[in-house]
Amino acid sequence: MNHPSGTSPSTAASSARPAAADDDRTGDVHPADAHDLIRVRGARENNLQDVSLDLPKRRLAVFTGVSGSGKSSLVFGTIAAESQRMINETYSSFVQGFMPTLARPDVDSLDGLTTAIIVDQERMGANVRSTVGTITDAGAHLRTLFSKLAEPHIGGPGAYSFNVPSVSGSGAITVQRGDRTIAEKASYTRVGGMCPRCEGMGQVTDLDLAELYDEDKSLADGALKVPGYTADGWYVKLFTASGFFPADKPIASFTKRQLHDFLNKEQVKVKIDGANMTYEGLIPKIQKSMLSKDRDAMQPHIRAFVDRAVTFITCPECEGTRLAEHARTSRIDGISIADASAMPITDLADWVRRLREQNSSRGVAPLLENLSTLLDSFVMIGLGYLALDRPSSTLSGGESQRTRMIRHLGSALTDVTYVFDEPTIGLHPHDIANMNRLLLELRDKGNTVLVVEHKPEAIAIADHVVDLGPRAGRDGGELVFEGDVEGLRASGTLTGRFLAARTRLKETVRQPTGALEIRGASTHNLRDVDVDVPLGVLTVVTGVAGSGKSSLIHDSLPRDADVVMVDQSPIRGSRRSNPATYTGLLEPIRKAFAKANGVKPALFSANSEGACPVCNGAGVTYTELGFLETVESVCEECEGRRFQASVLEHTLGGRSIADVLEMSVAEARELFSDGEAKVPAAARILGHLDQVGLGYLTIGQPLTTLSGGERQRLKLATHMGEKGGIYVLDEPTSGLHMADVEQLLTLLDALVDAGRSVIVIEHHQAVMAHADRIIDMGPGAGQHGGTVVFEGTPAQLVAERAGLTGEALAQYVGA
Repeated sequence: MNHPSGTSPSTAASSARPAAADDDRTGDVHPADAHDLIRVRGARENNLQDVSLDLPKRRLAVFTGVSGSGKSSLVFGTIAAESQRMINETYSSFVQGFMPTLARPDVDSLDGLTTAIIVDQERMGANVRSTVGTITDAGAHLRTLFSKLAEPHIGGPGAYSFNVPSVSGSGAITVQRGDRTIAEKASYTRVGGMCPRCEGMGQVTDLDLAELYDEDKSLADGALKVPGYTADGWYVKLFTASGFFPADKPIASFTKRQLHDFLNKEQVKVKIDGANMTYEGLIPKIQKSMLSKDRDAMQPHIRAFVDRAVTFITCPECEGTRLAEHARTSRIDGISIADASAMPITDLADWVRRLREQNSSRGVAPLLENLSTLLDSFVMIGLGYLALDRPSSTLSGGESQRTRMIRHLGSALTDVTYVFDEPTIGLHPHDIANMNRLLLELRDKGNTVLVVEHKPEAIAIADHVVDLGPRAGRDGGELVFEGDVEGLRASGTLTGRFLAARTRLKETVRQPTGALEIRGASTHNLRDVDVDVPLGVLTVVTGVAGSGKSSLIHDSLPRDADVVMVDQSPIRGSRRSNPATYTGLLEPIRKAFAKANGVKPALFSANSEGACPVCNGAGVTYTELGFLETVESVCEECEGRRFQASVLEHTLGGRSIADVLEMSVAEARELFSDGEAKVPAAARILGHLDQVGLGYLTIGQPLTTLSGGERQRLKLATHMGEKGGIYVLDEPTSGLHMADVEQLLTLLDALVDAGRSVIVIEHHQAVMAHADRIIDMGPGAGQHGGTVVFEGTPAQLVAERAGLTGEALAQYVGA
């Protein structure tokens, strides 16, 4: 294996070993202190090509390389995955039965592993009751604080929780006194903070009954329009056999009582076919099964139904605070817990600091100190603009990751391995220094910190750098450098060459051909903003995280504008989904195969008639071993190719459908662009994939194996074929290597030169420098932002050094 720096993996890491670690006979060093390396030998997960390396423990190691080079496969798919698998095996068989089964990664050996804590870009859970306050200790601290200091006193911390209902009950209890049993009356009361009207949701629903059922039909004739409630289904059988209303008469003919029982009846036991079943009205059943879930977590057809049938309005009783009246009227210095939760965390931290000064001698001093430290961590990490009542499902991937990081800053655990996936995503250059400081704090507590990163500012703080490449996909997966940052600069690798590279300011910029007028924008923290967004050019909207960029573009653009949005919402796909199915590429390919061979298109789908009968088109089989780990193995019938042998006899251009799915985008584009296999529709989609830098990607590769950067660009490629004069991209450099950013800039130029307007929400200085126009939001985050602080060309921004963005861009271009 080649190492451009001239340093082997073992030599590069040897400097991190304690002196005399190998000489245990001297007695100067304890044998336990010699285990100072994580040793990886022969890693072959995904595209890794027999990678072997030694990582120093209790150091900060940064993994670099172009998107798809194998960074995530090495860090997450190999090191972190094996650590988690081995920890899971320490639990009892009973507990393991409730945990996901993890296969051993494809690696010869792994030594020196410690407990791995993964802090990735996955968005927070879609529980509709989950907020920033509930997913951190901040909410619990705040409730405890109000239970001790608020007036009037209403009870313990639960009295201020919107997840705890107020309940009461009474009855008889039996008490044993000596040899006598005495019956006594008892009552029970629990004071909770949940608003009784909206049940702590902050919203109430108004249902359109016409979207639930057709009143001119009977239940037996299929009157219900709710997804899953078919005339021959179990749900409808429960309704028709309940006996509360006639199943063979139109719903319009129901009496008032019958309609009430059909729509709103409380739970009651009924006997159906000799079995005791629970019946309840249609509306409460839908509320429990569908409306209690977060909209983004719903299946597409359920989400479409909810959008049609349900109108969500702010609860008129609690005004969206989710809290009961007693919780809203109990205050500390005139501030209720609802007021405190709605404050930007920056302001909440100032309020708690003032309380600390006033209550230094009371029993709440430790609580106030802990809460103050926690809130200060939010501010330091660049999340001071959030509020504790912000729903966790609305946080971006970067915000979710930084929120998770806050959980670990105060942890008493040491000697663990923290694994981060691009923690600088979504951060303004001004905020990256704070992020770096937090990563170093975790390291200095005695932890091993592994970071997958692209930003030069984050790479610069590394104790140890691992560079993978030289390119992506099949052309990547090799260890091209291992050592320190200075060695990387001199290594000659792609990352080394780009580490000091800077995109220059344009000498000439395009002139706008028109403008999108935004007037009086006041969504979220925007302060009655008036701005003209230029058309016909590349416009970059900048500003610190939380300054109002997304609110200005996503929520304030004119509704009639011809806009194609490419946002940060995640791609949902199963193991069976791949780039060919996601982009619609497989459809014209299947039709071309069918036409060339005179058979049905369904034969060329691994999810339909052409699927291998043994593995059902999955390519792998799963063997259940009872309480042991489920074993995944390549299907022996189709050898992992997913199709029946008879299907693979049909060819197009000399290739079977399985051969095509094993091709890279570039190879498939060449095949379908000319000759007997020419399929213009397929070639067009493949061209879009190639344009966004995914030429190396295998078109049949499962979506679950794609990196974050690959998924982002895949989504962009699907939108490139859409008609639309204005493209809005939300941080398209997420997950992109510095070399890939150059290709992205070329793509953006091509879109503008083709007559489209491109608006990019971005923090990357290279994209700012390449813009024709910049709109900078700020000056700060949250309530300290929401105004336009600069409009003009990048050169003007640098010359004026306007705000934090102007300073950051001036430093980047060396002005």
